[in-house]
Amino acid sequence: MTENEKTITKFYEAFANGDASKMRKCYHPNIEFRDPIFGSLKGNDVCQMWEMLIARSNANIKIKLSNVKSNDYHGVALWVATYNFSKNKRTVVNSIRAEFFFQDGLIRRHTDDFDIYRWSKQALGLTGYLFGWTGFMQNKIHTNALSLLKKYQKTNL
Repeated sequence: MTENEKTITKFYEAFANGDASKMRKCYHPNIEFRDPIFGSLKGNDVCQMWEMLIARSNANIKIKLSNVKSNDYHGVALWVATYNFSKNKRTVVNSIRAEFFFQDGLIRRHTDDFDIYRWSKQALGLTGYLFGWTGFMQNKIHTNALSLLKKYQKTNL
């Protein structure tokens, strides 16, 4: 296992254990993150997003990591997050492909890619099924996620 594969594994083990502090230690100070829900985040916003997700899950999230591969600069992994969507307690099983770029032995750029329509059908039920494929609904999901993050940041300074 390469050092970067160890870093990826350590990151997801920390996530599975609800340890945002250990997750943060895997990230470069200038971390850049992107996914279909939060869009682009940088620096401390990325770490606080993971803190918020852990807090909102009430330690009821399962992480399954597989196919971790990396070289000195680039890595990929597949992971599945199983949790209850906090707003309505619907079960979500989200299959994600993660891509990483490393700098100074830490994750410098992290991109999670998944089917937001599939996610919205699970998380939002009928509303997600009917409208989750639309740009309007996907933008609403993104706006709501960022709003939750800002609210979390204000109350957890």
